[in-house]
Amino acid sequence: MKRHAFRRRHVPIAITIAIAACSSAGATPIPGGNRDRGAQTIAAMGCGACHHIPGIPGANGLVGPPLDNIAQRGILAGELANTPENMVRWIRDPQAIEPATAMPNLHIDEQSARDIVAYLYTIR
Repeated sequence: MKRHAFRRRHVPIAITIAIAACSSAGATPIPGGNRDRGAQTIAAMGCGACHHIPGIPGANGLVGPPLDNIAQRGILAGELANTPENMVRWIRDPQAIEPATAMPNLHIDEQSARDIVAYLYTIR
């Protein structure tokens, strides 16, 4: 019993340390994603016309939701569990998930979507 209590108490600490280590080492929460390319893609695609996105110059849009702390949110698009893979799905084809969404399909390829998610999951 004490052994399980010890594990439960220390698992969150271990996860926090692992996340901090990944962040400082440049790792991303999505395999194959590159947060620097993601920031460049976000700027080039004009995502800031609709969204407020910290770290992206001029990204002060008020049409879509602000994207700061997006990694902390439980739900994406009002119906998807917030996981990196689901965010990639949403970015690539929002109408496939929510047909009436105002988010346009910008025909973003898989790699670019992974890069965007890598960036979004690192901003606070």
